Amino acid sequence: MAVRSPPTPRIKSHWFKPGQGQSAQQQASAAAFTAWRLARHMLDRMRHAGFDIDIGPPYFAFLREVLGFLVVLADRIAHARLAPAQREAFTVAMARHLARILQDSEDDLLGLPPAGQPSHADSFIDLVNELSAHYADFGPDPTVAADDAGFHPGFAFVRYLGCRLEPVLPAKDHRWVLEQVMAAEAPDAVTLMQRALRDLFDPAPRTARRAGVSGD
Repeated sequence: MAVRSPPTPRIKSHWFKPGQGQSAQQQASAAAFTAWRLARHMLDRMRHAGFDIDIGPPYFAFLREVLGFLVVLADRIAHARLAPAQREAFTVAMARHLARILQDSEDDLLGLPPAGQPSHADSFIDLVNELSAHYADFGPDPTVAADDAGFHPGFAFVRYLGCRLEPVLPAKDHRWVLEQVMAAEAPDAVTLMQRALRDLFDPAPRTARRAGVSGD
């Protein structure tokens, strides 16, 4: 049975002043910050549910897989919301922002890679490119109508995240990974990422949404 751990704290999504123009770099920076928080929360929730994710290489292997999943998810959402050139600039910048965050953390806790090996940042970019090709085989949920969320991942899309995470965890946890990820962790992360990007990509002034609401 999947264990639902404490709810994820609210994720900031209203980053800019109403009507303020936002570059792809600014949007990507905000999206990367959200993805980093969501990945960290998913890791904490999995540990709370009893999965062993030790500090060290397994910890960062878990984060890299979840962050890669969120980059691909964000790219699919951007495909529905942005022009092609803006989408590409956004996705590339988001992946690079996360690569820098990961490199700072991994260099600090794991040390620099051996001489001649790619940096932690380059390894993450390579992973994102790999995952982009893999997740391309999986489409949206056919039971959910198109809406302003941009993209609702289908069963196979989410299941693949669980499959990728399984070898990261000890053998004793393999039996429950797919259920936990698909029933609890991935749906929450997807919903919060959709909400954050919907607000991030929406150019409408926030005040317009509150028009006619009393009690302020």
